[in-house]
Amino acid sequence: MEKEIENIETVEVKEQETLEKTEKRPRQVKEKTEKHQPRQRQQKVYEEEVISIGRVTKVTKGGRHFRFSAVVVVGDRKGKVGLGTGKSNEVPDAIKKASQAATKNVVKVSIVEERTIPHEAIGVCGASKVMLKPATKGTGVKAGGPVRAVLEMAGVKDILSKSLGSNTKVNMAYATLEALKSQKTVEEVARLRGKKVEEIR
Repeated sequence: MEKEIENIETVEVKEQETLEKTEKRPRQVKEKTEKHQPRQRQQKVYEEEVISIGRVTKVTKGGRHFRFSAVVVVGDRKGKVGLGTGKSNEVPDAIKKASQAATKNVVKVSIVEERTIPHEAIGVCGASKVMLKPATKGTGVKAGGPVRAVLEMAGVKDILSKSLGSNTKVNMAYATLEALKSQKTVEEVARLRGKKVEEIR
């Protein structure tokens, strides 16, 4: 009899413990849900623009396989600009890769009066040549295609341009970037030569 009473008591104790656990569980879940907050999206530092999307077809025994390449330019329209390329089986993934590569390659460009470049320059990439010339206020961006996209993202508002070589979009974009990189203001030149600005002018 004593053993049976002990067994009954142990069973009752176990039942009470299980009830207490079940009562505690929903409270813990509520606490977790209260602590959990939706993740806020980070605001993009740079604007981006797709210059070109290319499709490559590989014909195999099993059929045709498509891959996509993208060229993206990013910038803050205040003197910072970058170019990048990406490849993937899907277009959105290729664009994403290209924009990530572009943000890694962002460079600072010299801009005068927050609208034009300091001097004339020619950028070269492969067979592409792009000439850039400073322009007076109100001229606007006299350029087309990839050249225009790069200049606008860099923050240039008045400029003249001319393509002197191949019109391949990727090379034209990189040639424009090279021309922008070569820009130096009077103050920068004076600092390099160890002279005053008045002496150079």
